[in-house]
This record gives sequence, structure tokens and C-alpha cells, in this order.
Amino acid sequence: MSADDENRFRPKPGRIRSDTPKAGKTKSFFTQVKKITRQHQAAASRDPSMPSSARPSSPGRSRAVVASGKGVKRGRGASFVRARNISGQWHHRQPGSRRVMVKPLSVRAAWKGGRARAHLRYVQRDGTSRDGERGRLYSATEDRTDGDAFLDRGKDDRHQFRFIVSPEDGAELADLTAYTRDFMQQVEADLGTKLDWVAVNHYNTGHPHVHIVVNGRDDSGGDLVINGDYLSAGLRERASELASLELGPVTEIEQTRKLSAEIDQDRFTRIDRAMAEEADARFLDLRHEPAEPRRQFERTLRLRRLGKLEKMGLATEHAPAVWELSKDMEPALRELGERGDIIRTMQKALGPQGGERDPMSFQIHDGVPETPIFGRVVDKHLSDELGENLTIVVDGIEGRTHHIAGIAPERLEDARIGSIIEIGPAEAAARPSDRTITAIAEDGIYRPSRHLEQAKFEGRVPGGDYEGYVDAHVRRLEALRRAGIVERIDTDQWRIPDDLVSRAAAYDAGRDRQASVRVLSPVDLGKQIGSDGATWLDRRLIHGETADLAPAGFGQQVREAMDQRREHHIEQGDATRARNGRIFYRRSLLATLREREVARVGAEMAESKGLPFRTATDGENVSGKFTGTVQLSSGKFAVVEKSHEFTLVPWRPIIDRQLGREVMGVVQGGSVSWQLGRQRGLSI
Repeated sequence: MSADDENRFRPKPGRIRSDTPKAGKTKSFFTQVKKITRQHQAAASRDPSMPSSARPSSPGRSRAVVASGKGVKRGRGASFVRARNISGQWHHRQPGSRRVMVKPLSVRAAWKGGRARAHLRYVQRDGTSRDGERGRLYSATEDRTDGDAFLDRGKDDRHQFRFIVSPEDGAELADLTAYTRDFMQQVEADLGTKLDWVAVNHYNTGHPHVHIVVNGRDDSGGDLVINGDYLSAGLRERASELASLELGPVTEIEQTRKLSAEIDQDRFTRIDRAMAEEADARFLDLRHEPAEPRRQFERTLRLRRLGKLEKMGLATEHAPAVWELSKDMEPALRELGERGDIIRTMQKALGPQGGERDPMSFQIHDGVPETPIFGRVVDKHLSDELGENLTIVVDGIEGRTHHIAGIAPERLEDARIGSIIEIGPAEAAARPSDRTITAIAEDGIYRPSRHLEQAKFEGRVPGGDYEGYVDAHVRRLEALRRAGIVERIDTDQWRIPDDLVSRAAAYDAGRDRQASVRVLSPVDLGKQIGSDGATWLDRRLIHGETADLAPAGFGQQVREAMDQRREHHIEQGDATRARNGRIFYRRSLLATLREREVARVGAEMAESKGLPFRTATDGENVSGKFTGTVQLSSGKFAVVEKSHEFTLVPWRPIIDRQLGREVMGVVQGGSVSWQLGRQRGLSI
């Protein structure tokens, strides 16, 4: 070819158009990237070496696995999320990776109302360590660290982080504490900051796990902001990597054993999740028998699991190997699994002394019990181990064992294991303001102006703020109006129903979703039998209450304890048995026993305080500084001190706000009418 021929060649560019046969706009670079990503995911889903539970879900059945969570570009750990391409729906995508459950929670204003302190106290509760003792708090550098100091360092933080890390094979880890420290060190590296954290290991469940609490500031003193996808997925990835590094990848034999163990479980399993993801409109076609051994095993697992689900009414076979999954399969299995966990917890709480109990006698309450329950506290633990509300297990005197969750911790402060309590719906007590409104109303009409005139005439309003006093009643009426109980005619007229007091009380009770808890005895039956104080058993003996006691379980134990307590009184001269077998108790037995115990405890306290003790008599004015409380068999008593002596008087909740302050009251029949501040004659 000559030089002239070469020079005659000229490229002729064509019309710019799409690189696809379809007409339309040119696809953006991002659109093409998403398409290629979907193609790679589809190829991975066809890889027989990857377990079904680890394969990415097909497009259209669930979200793409590209990291796209809220705040993916914000917060510490975002760079790790982007680099690993993980998101909140990640679940152990690496073949052979060890499964680890991580539950994170960010708690705002955790120090408000002592919530952070309550949570830390309960994760260290008795029975959680390997030897059944109290859980031990540790940190990155200390094997036994000070929880109070940790809380003080974080008391001004905006929020607090709480993690539960539970490796599936946690029992095989050589040292859970070392594993936790390695995990938190890796988290610090991912977040680019040192963390102030403490942890407690728990061995009270089938899987050893660890509770981690992290204060909400970074090493520069700023608010610790962690990327959302890192919390939901990055923590799991790091925890899984460390478990896999120590124990090695899951072998085929291990995987086969673990999956086979799930076939007959009454809970939502990995097999169920895989079938739900692969089903088309809840239909699963397993007629094709794959050639690969791994696929054959998976098909066998599914068929055997479907047989179990069919017996439970959660799957239907329409043709050989063609199944339909129930729409309620997942919620039903999750509820069954939760109930099974609760029943095991209740059996464990009852212990050997509880004997064998029929699971049908276990009652799991969804909320506050509709009727009061009397019984012994056999367990108290966090309802959600990341939160503060408590669950209580009560062995009832009527023969049933009750599981009640979601109780505010302050309501169970005095209810310890072994205590005898009454728990039920909150009392619908009438408010004084409702009674006043009813008394002021004329012909069913309440007038604030008329109320103001009467208040000024009587002159009984503390501080003389008559307008504020009447306004408080109007605000109460506004709340009742929103509830549909009263009607506002105009600014000075309200239509009041005849049964306002009872309807308003019922409205208040409905708003209070918390259970009412009353401690009947702070000590167990064994200590009550020989006590020198007035016990719960004594009150039942005097009133002859036995009809509500079941002939088995705790009811029978109470019956036997009452017999032993009766014999104790006879031996002590506080009761006599007539020839016909009838028992006569000392007059004013309860008051005598209470005085006897208070005198003994007061004398013991006098030695330690270096102050003489004086017994308060009925009708006496009591004054001094309220310095604390003491729990006796006869109940809870307040310690009131003067410069030269102290006394013990019955405690009531209203006095707690006066701790460390001067108080004054009148002892009246086993109670006290307190005069607090400017409020005179406040009786409780």
C-alpha cells in the first residue's frame, strides 16, 4: 500500500446513539453499574457452593444488597460500610463464616430517671456468670471495673450505645472476654476513635453472650455518631470475622449438623427463611432433583421441614413436591419460639423447689393482669436486655405461674426474689379535683367563675393563688373533654355528668398501662415462719384465709408455712390451742409483733449509730431529719433522726422526696399523717 493510499483513509463517525438495541435515552453510568451489580448477584445466587441463607436475594423479592441505608455517608464507620458494600440486611454472606447475632441500640437521655444505672445494675444481676454468681463488669484494660465511675463519665452524654453480641458457637470460644476486647478494638479502628465501654459476660442462656455499654462521646469529646449501616451490619461482620478467625470456617459437617437440628424446631429457622425468600407467591416447587450433592441436601432439608410445618398447619402440599407456605408462617413460628423461650425461663426460675409443673399452668400475660395476682417472685430480669423495663415471674398461690413483662423498674424496686407480692391493674382512685368539680356543679353545670368566688370566700387555698387553683381544675376538665367525658359549653360553662368521679377514675386507670405492685412481704416463707415481726403469714392466719390456696405448688407451700407459723406462735406464747383444737391468738397480735420487731431492730441500729433509739407511740408528734429506710418483716420503716435520738415510723412513698430533709407528722394507728413543707395535714 502506497503512502498516498494511507493518507486517503479518513474515519467517518456515525450518529451518536444508545449502545443498546432499544431506542431511548442513553443510560447513565450509575444505571449501568446497578445493572452489572444485579448480574453479578444473579451469578452468585446460582453458585451451589454458597449456602442458600448466604446468597443475595433475587431482584424483585427483596431489596438490593448495595449499601444504601440511611446515613450511609454519615457517621463514623461509613467508610467501612462503603468499602465492604454492606447494608442493614447483610447476613453472613461469606461462605463458611461463623454466625454471630449482634443487637445494637442507641438510647437518648439514658441517664434521665436513672435508666442507665438501672440497666447496668440488671446486666450484672445474680445468676448470669459461668458459676451462677453475679455478673462481673470489665473494660478494655480492667478485669473488674467500677460501674459507678463509668456512669459518672457519661452522665452528660447525649446518648448511650448498648450492644448484645452472641456468637452461635460462643461456648467453643476459648475466652469470651478476650474475644470481646478484640472485637471492641476492631470497632475502634473502624470508627477512628477510642471508646469508653464496659461489658458483662452472660452464661445464663443456651448461647454465651456479652452485654456491651458504650458512652456517647468520642476521644475528642464530641458526640459519638455511628453510621446506621455500621451498627446494623458492620458490627456483625466484624464479630463474625473474629469468631471465624478463632474457630475456623464452618465445615460442611458442622453446617449439615446445625441445619439438620433445625428441622423439628418450633421456631423460625434458617430453613424457613430460605424457603420464604425462594417461594414465588408463597409457592415452592421442589419437583426438580438437582445433580449437585449440596443442592440435593438442601432439597431434602426443605422437604423434611415442610413435613413438620404441614403438621403445624403452616404449609400445604398441593401436588407431589409442590408446597404452599402459610402467610402466617413466620409470625406464628416466631411467636412459638418466643413462647418456648419464656416457658424454659419460667421452669428454670422455679428451680428444684418448684417441682415439676405442667406447662398448661404457665400464664404469659401480654400486658397488665386483668385481676390481681398474689404470689412469690421467682425471677426478675430485663424484658429487653437492651432496655430498662423488667419482666417478673410470679409463682401464684392459686396454682399458676405468671410471666409479666414491661414493668417500670421503680415499681419493682422492693420486690426481690422470694418476696410475696400482689400485682394487678392500677387502682382507679378518684381525684380530689373531680370530687370538687362535682360538688361545685349546679344542675350538671360547672362554672369556673362560681368556683373562684367560693374559693376566695373559704380562703383555704395554700399560698392564696385562687386563680391558679381554679385554672388547675379547668385543665383537668380539658383533659376529660378530650376523652369525651365532659362538654365545654363556653369559657365559663362545662356540662358535667352525674358519674364524673367514677368515669374520670376509669379514664385514669386506662391511661396507666403499668401494673400496680404491692410488696406483701419482703422476705420469703422460710424467714417468715420464725420471724419476731408481723408477717404476711400472720395476716392470713388471723383472717383464716385458706380458700384461695391451691393444693399444689406454691399454694401448698403457703398452707404448710401457715401451719408451722401457727405452731411457732403457740411455742412463743402468742397463741393457745383449745381442747377442741381451735386456736386463739393474742389480742392485737399484729401490733404486738410489729412493736417487738421495731424495738429489737432499733436497739441494734442504736449500737451502730451511737444514738439512743426511742419508740414512737400512737398519737405522738414525730419530727426530725428523714435519713433513710429499713426493711423489716413487718414492712418498710422510715428512719427519723434528731440530734440526740432517732425513731422508726411506717414508711410511705410520698416521703421519699424528703430524704435528707426535716419532716414532721403524727403517728396514727400504724401509719403517719405527714406535714410536708407548707402542706398541712397531708395524710397518707
